[in-house]
Amino acid sequence: MAKNLVIVESPAKAKTIEKYLGKDFSVKSSMGHIRDIPSKGMNIDLENNFEPHYEITASKKKTVAELRKAAKAADEIWLASDEDREGEAIAWHLCEALKIDPKTTKRIVFHEITKSAITEAISKPRTVNVDLVDAQQARRVIDRIVGYELSPVLWKKIRRGLSAGRVQSVAVRLVVEKERDIQNHTASSDYKLTATLTSKGEQFSAEAKDRLDSPESAKVFLESVSGSEWAISDVEKKPGKKNPNAPFTTSTLQQTASNLIGYSPKRTMQLAQRLYEAGKITYMRTDSLNLSGQAITQATEVIKQKYGENYVTVRNFKSKSKGAQEAHEAIRPTDLSLERAGEDEAQAKLYSLIRARTLASQMSPASVEKTVITAIAKNAEQTPFTATGEIVTFPGFLAVMPKRQDDTFLPDVASGDKADLVELRASETPSRAPARYSEASLIKKLEELGIGRPSTYAPTVSTIQDRGYVLKGEDEGEEVSLRELILSDSTISEESIVKKAGSNKGRLVPTDAAGIVTDFLQKHFPNIVDFDFTANLEQELDDIADGDKNWKDVVAKFYGPFHEVVEQSEDIKRTEAAQQRKVGDDPKTGKPIFARFARYGAVVVRGDSSNEEEKVEFAPIPKGATIDTVTLEQALKAFELPRVVGETPSGDQITANIGRFGPYVKFQNTYVSIKQLDPYTITEAEANELIAAKIQADKERVIHDWGDLKVLNGRFGPFVTDGKKNGKIPKETDPKSLTQESAQKLLDDAPAKSSQRKPRKKRPAAKKKAATKKPAAAKKP
Repeated sequence: MAKNLVIVESPAKAKTIEKYLGKDFSVKSSMGHIRDIPSKGMNIDLENNFEPHYEITASKKKTVAELRKAAKAADEIWLASDEDREGEAIAWHLCEALKIDPKTTKRIVFHEITKSAITEAISKPRTVNVDLVDAQQARRVIDRIVGYELSPVLWKKIRRGLSAGRVQSVAVRLVVEKERDIQNHTASSDYKLTATLTSKGEQFSAEAKDRLDSPESAKVFLESVSGSEWAISDVEKKPGKKNPNAPFTTSTLQQTASNLIGYSPKRTMQLAQRLYEAGKITYMRTDSLNLSGQAITQATEVIKQKYGENYVTVRNFKSKSKGAQEAHEAIRPTDLSLERAGEDEAQAKLYSLIRARTLASQMSPASVEKTVITAIAKNAEQTPFTATGEIVTFPGFLAVMPKRQDDTFLPDVASGDKADLVELRASETPSRAPARYSEASLIKKLEELGIGRPSTYAPTVSTIQDRGYVLKGEDEGEEVSLRELILSDSTISEESIVKKAGSNKGRLVPTDAAGIVTDFLQKHFPNIVDFDFTANLEQELDDIADGDKNWKDVVAKFYGPFHEVVEQSEDIKRTEAAQQRKVGDDPKTGKPIFARFARYGAVVVRGDSSNEEEKVEFAPIPKGATIDTVTLEQALKAFELPRVVGETPSGDQITANIGRFGPYVKFQNTYVSIKQLDPYTITEAEANELIAAKIQADKERVIHDWGDLKVLNGRFGPFVTDGKKNGKIPKETDPKSLTQESAQKLLDDAPAKSSQRKPRKKRPAAKKKAATKKPAAAKKP
């Protein structure tokens, strides 16, 4: 057995490190966190300084047993988890689980998995940094308290299954407020003037700065310049420079990968993790812009060799965030001379992006020559038209960037030169509503507000989607017809141009639940969704990591006021939380119609639910509408369901409706999904076609039917079932050859369902604690 045991987080990381260490070292993986706060129950001792209760995760018990055995046989143990707070917490939990002293056990960290970095780390070991552990524990404890105490409030007052989180709820608020800005946008349009001109035999396009407010004024302007002479009134040429961006941090890598190569933040981090573990890039969770001296030296060598010495400009970038605490370097390749790296094309694309950004940061600015030509019609000198061109005279850092802007050439003209009008267009241009967030732009906004840290950006964006608060839009927008007036050869004509408007495809769109929960939290738990409060709490976590604050004091300061508001929430009425909005009155019955949130989502309600004697009808909110936007016309249409479509060939009535899982048709007690068809317009023939297909599929599914015992074709092959238990049929057995007795034996021999749901246990109530009670002096873990 090797004298030295090195413990890392992942098998891939272990495999890479083993290549650089000698035979005296054995490298094993903890497979991430080995201990955590159990998912059932709060498991935070509110009466004892918020002490968390940790357990070895069930899936890691075998791993821990193997590590304990290896630790006993080793002379020296080295903890080599990542250097951020999560990595430090993993190292501390390893000490606890393996019963080794964190004050004496060797802890090593490195920003890259290379031989030199690991050799240096081995030569300069430290011990577990309890301040980083405390910061991680504070975050974990506060998030558990928020989730455990606040989520049940949402279940009681709004709907079961909802959740709230310290960072998650702020992210949802941002998406909700953006959507409301879009809804409040007042659509308008104006007319953009674009002239196509020629001068000295070359054609170019110029645009007027001022816009016209109506088609009438646009026509008047075109008439005024019809037949007018045109001339170049001014030509301005000036040199300029473009500087490269800083090397990547976690946030900017996620944003750039999303914008340039279409990777989601989650996928970007997965690919970066693999590149890091393979030793190809430095640690990928960082808010530092710093590059090591060694990296800068290598970058300059690579740039000189490929592009020349005049392409080199050494820079040192400073991080805006205090301390840039997640790591000490920006994300960069470990070997900049390596042009391609990665196990597959996806990794290779990301590596190429990281390498280009790193090299560009140490390259000379690009030199450009910017030209602005101003042209005027002699009959309308008060409305100048300008054309802007840009020529790269020295590419500098642009030489290495993956996307390069093409040069925009303009003719070589001078002030006073004549110009000829080819065409002048007045194009109707609708005003733009605010743009919805993409995953990348939401991360950028969170970073600007100081909310979250490198390790939390991607998980936060994934969480709000996984929990049903935010969806990725799929609507490509509606076609709108826009007018264009064209002046050509002294004649004015008109065209209609069809364009798409209002697309939300790939953008983050809030669900009704997001709006309801955001409004509820803003009213009753304002601190949870307050930007400044959340950012300040993040800063306090940083202060804990710096050793400037005690983690239990920070938790106590948060918990007292928070718990007091949770207790006061008992008085909130459910109807108030549901945010019922009156849509109007039914013109036929006179009954009021409301829109509100119900058990399975947003609904419209006909009748007053507060009147116990009145019969109330419910219908789902129509597709594309929300509680805030649904109109009376849309609501009335929703009550047309269920709709009688016709009859089956056997005379059974067919109805169409919308259910929890989408639109369907029903006959007898059978439900048939109608997929993309509209329940308001589906015909009897269309419905019967889908019903026939369903009946045929059901017939093909049944191989044998002996009443309670059946042999069926399933998603993963044929099986035996009695409705409560399933039995697998061996591959070598023809299911058609089974008898009732042989099928029953297969079922009897099958193991019981492991996924069988157990009765739900009642969640224990959180222990009450006076908000003013000061916790005892904190202890280091």
